[in-house]
Amino acid sequence: MRVDVIIPSFRPQKRFFELIERLEQQTVQIGRIIVFNTQPEKEADPAWVPDLLREHPSVRFFRVSEAAFDHGGTRQAAAAESDAEFFICMTQDALPADNFLVERLTEALLGREDAAVAYARQLPEADASPIERFTRTFNYPQDDRVKTLADLPALGIKTFFCSNVCAAYRRSFFEQLGGFSSPTIFNEDMIYAARAVKAGHAVVYAAGARVIHSHNYSLRQLFSRNFDLGVSHAQYPEIFSDVPPEGEGAKLVKRTAVYLLKTHPFLLPLLCLQSAAKLTGYWLGKRYQRLPLFLTARLSFQKPYWEKERRP
Repeated sequence: MRVDVIIPSFRPQKRFFELIERLEQQTVQIGRIIVFNTQPEKEADPAWVPDLLREHPSVRFFRVSEAAFDHGGTRQAAAAESDAEFFICMTQDALPADNFLVERLTEALLGREDAAVAYARQLPEADASPIERFTRTFNYPQDDRVKTLADLPALGIKTFFCSNVCAAYRRSFFEQLGGFSSPTIFNEDMIYAARAVKAGHAVVYAAGARVIHSHNYSLRQLFSRNFDLGVSHAQYPEIFSDVPPEGEGAKLVKRTAVYLLKTHPFLLPLLCLQSAAKLTGYWLGKRYQRLPLFLTARLSFQKPYWEKERRP
């Protein structure tokens, strides 16, 4: 069994190199670490590239211009550079919490013949805010979960929840389903998971596979990320029109408020502001086609996406 890892990168910092080192220490040996680095089209390779390739022979380095980068398309191109039956998509800022990450993810896929994708649990950083810590617990609980089409009435959009911060894919199903959709501004992981579920496959949440990953986003960043989320939902109505996320979002806000009342009541106003930023961003993103293109670029988290007019 061979497992490859795919990592899109953009101006990586020290943490990226720690990620490479931790991947090389896994109990299941990785075949290739495929890095697609986004950089200006005419810019030379960063100075760290020769050292990376010399010190880590398993790394394969590719370039993609900022204008060409696409959340789905770039990962699709990276997957084409691998012939392993299992490959793992990660982000450059996610760190394996231990040496068993790859083992736990592959076990999750091997444990069910219908498993198309298995995603890892995300643990908060040491500096994560109380609200961010609770959000990680809400979205990534302690117990494993297998999600199939039968769960859709009860779980709604949560059935399709999956995160390419760290997720493992079975290539045979990946190719049958056509891989990642492109162009995608955001949310390529959930779009793929939804198609897998609707095709009769399973999405596995492997809580024993753990990565350290969280963000203390500003209000502007929360607005912009949720704007992009709304755009992705508007672009794929065949997937998201019947499973609106507002109910799940309201549940998260209510549970977070209860938690803060007991532990950090002074953060309740911030929770209200964050929730308003998310909801407003999502609402505008869903209606992005009514907005002028220059405004969508200003509101979006993924500004290079709008450099070319890619409206469906």
